[in-house]
Amino acid sequence: MFPRFVEHKLLEALQDTPVVLIHGSHQSGKTTLAQMVGQRHNYLYITFDDVNQLNSAKADPVGFIDSLPEKTILDEIQRVPEIFTSIKSSVDKNRLPGRFILTGSANVLLLPTLSDSLAGRIEIIHLRPLAQAEINGQLSGVFNTLFSTEVGYQLTTTGYSKLGNELTKLITAGGYPSALSRASTSRRMSWYRDFTNTLIQRDIKDIANIQHINVIPKLLRLCASQTAKLFNVSGLASPFNISRPTIKEYIGLLEQLFLVEQIQPWHTNRLSRLIKTPKMHLTDTGLICALLNIKADDLKADRNLLGQLLETYIFQELQKYISWQDSTFEVYHFRNKDKVEVDFILQNGQFITGIEVKASATIQMADFKGLVKLRDSIGDRFIKGIVFYDGESILSFGDRLFAIPYGAFLLK
Repeated sequence: MFPRFVEHKLLEALQDTPVVLIHGSHQSGKTTLAQMVGQRHNYLYITFDDVNQLNSAKADPVGFIDSLPEKTILDEIQRVPEIFTSIKSSVDKNRLPGRFILTGSANVLLLPTLSDSLAGRIEIIHLRPLAQAEINGQLSGVFNTLFSTEVGYQLTTTGYSKLGNELTKLITAGGYPSALSRASTSRRMSWYRDFTNTLIQRDIKDIANIQHINVIPKLLRLCASQTAKLFNVSGLASPFNISRPTIKEYIGLLEQLFLVEQIQPWHTNRLSRLIKTPKMHLTDTGLICALLNIKADDLKADRNLLGQLLETYIFQELQKYISWQDSTFEVYHFRNKDKVEVDFILQNGQFITGIEVKASATIQMADFKGLVKLRDSIGDRFIKGIVFYDGESILSFGDRLFAIPYGAFLLK
């Protein structure tokens, strides 16, 4: 079993909050984490995948909740949205911390029935698929350096291994625990096909009644092909005889199921001609590769495709690291109309670190063009600019600019 580094946040929340929701995509490990913690702290476990429990909760949500002990796990809560009002009433009578652990494979905060019902009574923990550090069983020190004044803090500067072909294997494997347990690429691909079918046949139907359900698999594949690119609704709608608003609604459903997410553009009054369009990323590169039938050898042969998927892979790794932190980080992208860009801007309060993602094993000053633009425009708010590359050493490229090998970020 893999460690989940967000567990400490769950345990802390249970000490002072009546309801804790673990949400994230189907099969990301929510049930395993909830049961692991629940077994140690004597929680009753109920899943709404059990049709009898589901029917009972739908028929009499008040009676169902009133019959539960003080410590209960309710799994797949998005299947019974009408139960939230009953949970609220129960918690208002007894605000004991840690009363309910909920799990949800859809972002139930976007459901109208929950918009206000649990405000002030709930803490939310986003569990993403496994990070490479969780697969390794050991945290990397790199994230701790992103907002420190010295990039070498807790790190050596040389002796890292080039990942080479290993990097393509990490991208194609993704981070879903059940997919990683498969011994071969073909078995993982088969798991992802079943995973996608379940999403279409059950999870989407749980949260919406849509007219063109047959469009969803094709739309998800199209989104996969557009990962790490600027969000273009017209381009996504063009293969279908469906209106742009409807396609936008369907993409919203994919976002609600934690399959697609958008990264907003960063802006400042000190810079002009900025692109204000979000970028789109799928939430797992293993899923992308399965949807598009991409294998590790395909990435080796197509450097542009490798760069595209590598950007999404690093984006997701950063998001996973952020989910474990006590501090609040926002992630943006930066691009102007002259195509000067920075893949990721991490903002912590007023302070900013810029990150560029390169597939190359060599690095040059031109790779820092966007980071230099960013540094010079915001002055002391700029902590550092980092280019990730497939090299062997941490290198300085001038004032607050560093190249860091993937080996320092992704390996033990």
